[in-house]
Amino acid sequence: MFSAIHKKEHAHDDGIWCVAWAKNERDNSDNILTGSVDDLVKCWQWRDDAVSLRHKCEGHQLGVVSVGINHSGTVAASSSVDNFLRLWDLESGKQIKAIDAGPAELWSIIFSPDSRFLASGTHTGKINLFGVESGQKESSLDTRGKFIMSVAYSPDGRILASGAVDGVVNLFDMSTGRLISSLEGHAMPVRSLAFSPDSKLLTTASDDGQIKIYDSRDATLAGSMAAHSSWVLSVQFNPDNTHLASSSSDHSVKLWDIGNRKCVHTFKEHSDQVWSVAFNDTGNRLVSVSDDSNLIVYSCPL
Repeated sequence: MFSAIHKKEHAHDDGIWCVAWAKNERDNSDNILTGSVDDLVKCWQWRDDAVSLRHKCEGHQLGVVSVGINHSGTVAASSSVDNFLRLWDLESGKQIKAIDAGPAELWSIIFSPDSRFLASGTHTGKINLFGVESGQKESSLDTRGKFIMSVAYSPDGRILASGAVDGVVNLFDMSTGRLISSLEGHAMPVRSLAFSPDSKLLTTASDDGQIKIYDSRDATLAGSMAAHSSWVLSVQFNPDNTHLASSSSDHSVKLWDIGNRKCVHTFKEHSDQVWSVAFNDTGNRLVSVSDDSNLIVYSCPL
């Protein structure tokens, strides 16, 4: 049955803007990572259908915009309004390194599938690629567009997608660094992007309340859903490759069947806008975080 099985009230002292979930291959722990307006990154261990605080990662001076976890689940990354990108050891909770990206050079982040790079959108329409080992900006891709609010790698590593404040989605071929497609399906900010696990589909979420699904191979529109009554803030594919989750400023979290473009279930557990969602590695649990400062985990028997 679809249900909210765990609610951590006041998980942070302010609104929670981002969440990630991954299993640590080294110690087999199941970790949920959250970032908040309160400047903190927190690592929560998920065990026996409940979260417990594992680490409080301190260092950012302003709100945390985005968090990510590498492929092995051992290293976390966070980006902040303070323009710093920070890497954290998820076993010890200690900071590995801090990278000063510079003014307007950092927003949402994503690890490359091989965990060697972190991609970040910028206010100037470029995507910066930071080396995880070097701690340096290695290269950048230029969309020649506006403020990039969201980035996503295809799991096969071939494509990097970005979503901009003007609704334009750009796709880059990572073998050449060339811009291969510009999609103009949205007229308002694209706050979230996600590729399907098989890399064949790209889904985009926008302030226009729409979710669009594209064939990533030829950049054609495969479908769209009038998803929410307000801004769609986050979208995430289930590992089963056939469902996705979305969250919105309408306070709801929805589950979708990709095949028929139908909503399977709607959760209405939050009292404020829901900034981010993430599935666990098996796809039977979903976490959401909100401006209400609560963290909620749901059962998803898809």
